[in-house]
Amino acid sequence: MTHAPFIQFFDSVDAPLHDLLGGKCASLVALTQAGMPVPPGFAITTAAYDAFIDAAGIRADIHQLLDGLDADDIAEVDRVSAQLRFEIESRPVPAELHALFVDAYHALQARFREPVPVAVRSSATAEDLPDASFAGQQDTYLWLTGIDDVAAHIHRCWASLYTSRAITYRLKNNIPNEGLSMAVAVQKMVNARAAGVAITMDPTTGDRSKIVIEAAYGLGELVVSGLVTPDNITVDKIMLMVVKRVLGDKHAELVPDPSTKALAELEVSAERRAQLSISETEITAIATIAKKAEKHFKCPQDIEWALDRDLPDGENLLLLQSRPETVFSSKAQTPVTPAGGFGIESITRSLMVQAGKA
Repeated sequence: MTHAPFIQFFDSVDAPLHDLLGGKCASLVALTQAGMPVPPGFAITTAAYDAFIDAAGIRADIHQLLDGLDADDIAEVDRVSAQLRFEIESRPVPAELHALFVDAYHALQARFREPVPVAVRSSATAEDLPDASFAGQQDTYLWLTGIDDVAAHIHRCWASLYTSRAITYRLKNNIPNEGLSMAVAVQKMVNARAAGVAITMDPTTGDRSKIVIEAAYGLGELVVSGLVTPDNITVDKIMLMVVKRVLGDKHAELVPDPSTKALAELEVSAERRAQLSISETEITAIATIAKKAEKHFKCPQDIEWALDRDLPDGENLLLLQSRPETVFSSKAQTPVTPAGGFGIESITRSLMVQAGKA
């Protein structure tokens, strides 16, 4: 097997190498190194994925099935996707790799007084590039407990490199299959009271003097997937003052169910829908950390954030991801003169359109 490391903890990496960590894990490592509040975790690197593919003997099959595939032939893309995912998920993970997963999982759990659920998140080498947004193209699994469950979902994350939507996106954006690989993030699950996204510019106008925040109750997956209409808040980037609020419906929230040790989608009461899901203080904190991410990465950022209900106020804001903004930058660039009173489209809607999912 390769000599490249198979496991790297976010807080023990010297340099966030994209080829080894994929887009998401490289971002989490960079944020951790910058001293930003990131839930602890580790990356199963692309070297582990490559070792698995080579041990399974299916690399040639992958290239053969993808060669000459037409992105517009939906039925054939679906057939190839199903076959590739079956080939990956049906092959056993080598014992040496599985043992490393077990050791890393227990090392992460040892950081806490009692066992904590984790998220298992795909981190492909082709994602979060400056000219491509892979939001939603590969899989994320939430609120997993126990090493057997975690190991099974690492396997599924590898297979999700070949979802129909990911294959189609790569074909339409001329992203080659050669050199493509997948890392996986395993990190402490955030017990989110509220969560959402923030972009350090107005994605509808390109106005870089603004930060646009979207927020809703519970875990942020309902916001990112476009399943709820979140609160939409525009903040002046310099003064950190709110210049516009648009109340979202926020009809549902995704929260943990202690009885099943899984997630449940619950209806939000009319009273809670009628108020913003985050306070003025929290709006300022989110805008501040978004500015910090933009300064660190030296370009407009699209961040995912959450407020952890298990942590005290003032310490409960966590960064789940920061990627280069691609919604506005992918449009034809025309001069914009910002003016008060313009309508702000949903960030989520823009992201879904950009990803070809709406």
